[in-house]
Amino acid sequence: MTEPLLVDVRGAVALMTLNRPEARNALSLDLARGLSSALRQLDADAGVRVIVITGADPAFCAGLDLKSLAADGPAYLEAVHEANCIRLVGELATPVVGAVNGAAFTGGLEIALGCDFLIASERAVFADTHARVGVLPGGGMTVRLPDRIGPGWARRMSFTGEVVDADLALRIGLVTEVVAHDGLLDRAMDVAQWIADADGEILRSVKRIYDAGWDATTGSALAVEGELAAATAPDWEALEANRQHVMLRNRTQL
Repeated sequence: MTEPLLVDVRGAVALMTLNRPEARNALSLDLARGLSSALRQLDADAGVRVIVITGADPAFCAGLDLKSLAADGPAYLEAVHEANCIRLVGELATPVVGAVNGAAFTGGLEIALGCDFLIASERAVFADTHARVGVLPGGGMTVRLPDRIGPGWARRMSFTGEVVDADLALRIGLVTEVVAHDGLLDRAMDVAQWIADADGEILRSVKRIYDAGWDATTGSALAVEGELAAATAPDWEALEANRQHVMLRNRTQL
């Protein structure tokens, strides 16, 4: 059986690969729980100074597994919420680099936004389809997205669900760099190694300072997002129809 998550520790850099390519790396319960556990273990390892997160081609992560969501409803959402893998990425003390190789949609976009910065393949595309699917964001989308690209573009992405390609993502500040697809992982690992060459405690302290300033201005907004997401039950009967609509609109498999 194929492992849903691959972890390869190369010295001070840990490479994590979401590995459900047939489902565009959507968050099955096994993947959600495995990702959460691995993130916590790596964050507690003083020898790991940088984490790189990527996906097995052709996608980075499609977010929630909508088939599981439609089939199991509240039980699936509760289990994913308990795993806390989406929010956890942005709560680590260890610097995290996102290597976005393909589609990063909805919860997958939230995982990407939890990274400290993103390097994108020319094939990368981004979208927030929460409103289109009928599920409220609960992983920090409404706070982290405007922090990266400004409130106008963030609201446009969340309201319309439109796809942002790599070139536009670079122009609006969602990613820091766009590289050839075949060179993405090498580039991300090179940048991660530059980071890892610094003193580990200093790195964590610098990140903590950045996070402290960010938390001071976003804490209440994150709490509101979490409360509304927890209190608003999706319309389970509409989920499949919404999923089909989003697939047709964006011409990509969620």
